[in-house]
Amino acid sequence: MSGLRAEFWTLPLDRLTPDEWEALCDGCGKCCLNKLEYEDTGELEFTRVSCRLLDGQTCRCSKYETRRDYVPECVQLTPKSIREIAYWMPRSCAYRLRLEGKPLESWHYLISGSHETVHEAGISVRGWTVSETTVPEEDWDQYIIEEP
Repeated sequence: MSGLRAEFWTLPLDRLTPDEWEALCDGCGKCCLNKLEYEDTGELEFTRVSCRLLDGQTCRCSKYETRRDYVPECVQLTPKSIREIAYWMPRSCAYRLRLEGKPLESWHYLISGSHETVHEAGISVRGWTVSETTVPEEDWDQYIIEEP
């Protein structure tokens, strides 16, 4: 990985360069799962209904650079925004782990050296999501899962 500092993932999030920030993503796809948040209780539930742009096999956004043109409500993770939205990020998320001062997991590609280990460890959403294009929003509650 050229242009990235050695073990940059051990630094505080606000000290990462934009390229290092992007490289921190573990590629699990969990942040692209639609969530239900109940306004009256603040309760949050994950669903297996994915954003229409998520590629269910690669667990990557199919239009990452222009995603907000297609999904204006897509939340852009930044060192500032992660502090505000970490509560709805999966506990295994590299951004959340680092925000909480925890190390990356052994399956993270920056540790293992392979982008496949996140899938091999069963951490990613590979193969078990349904696209929001196939499920009406009023039916998302039928796809609620435990935190992935």
